[in-house]
Amino acid sequence: MIELVSAQRCIACDKCVKVCPTNVFDLGADGIPTISRQSDCQTCYQCEANCPVDALFVAPQTHPLPSGSVSVEQLGVLLGSYRERIGWGHGRTPGSARAVGPRLDPRGPEITS
Repeated sequence: MIELVSAQRCIACDKCVKVCPTNVFDLGADGIPTISRQSDCQTCYQCEANCPVDALFVAPQTHPLPSGSVSVEQLGVLLGSYRERIGWGHGRTPGSARAVGPRLDPRGPEITS
């Protein structure tokens, strides 16, 4: 669920507002998006993934974090962490390039009789 928009990092590009499928954000008087309908967040990470300056943090929980459980400073360290994990952004290696796991044989599974 969306937890933080950093006014210090935000450049008011409105990408998060445009990509949000549930209209969670409103624009503040200063052009910085505000979280207006947090309970509508679907935890899709689209806002965080599309923020060019890593100004957002979406927690993996599908409900708001309990008040006071995490400080703004602690959340600030996590800004853009999803975007970093998937490798979006200048100078980052795309997540698919880092993925490891079994490679599938293009010929399909071996058939024994």
